[in-house]
Amino acid sequence: MAARTRRERPERPERRYLPGIADVRICGTEETVKAVLDVLEREFRTTSARDYDDGQRAYLQLDTGCTDPDGD
Repeated sequence: MAARTRRERPERPERRYLPGIADVRICGTEETVKAVLDVLEREFRTTSARDYDDGQRAYLQLDTGCTDPDGD
């Protein structure tokens, strides 16, 4: 079996994140995804989840609160 050569990855720009904002991806059965979304929406402020794969995958952002240092 021949060895595979590894390709160089293109350089990616550094990602920037908002303090206290989490990007979340959930994968599972439709029932599992719905159960997890229900809990997250109850506990955090969230964006509307974007469903993919007939409800078996969802992407959303949630706000865990402001984490900026206090200026005082």
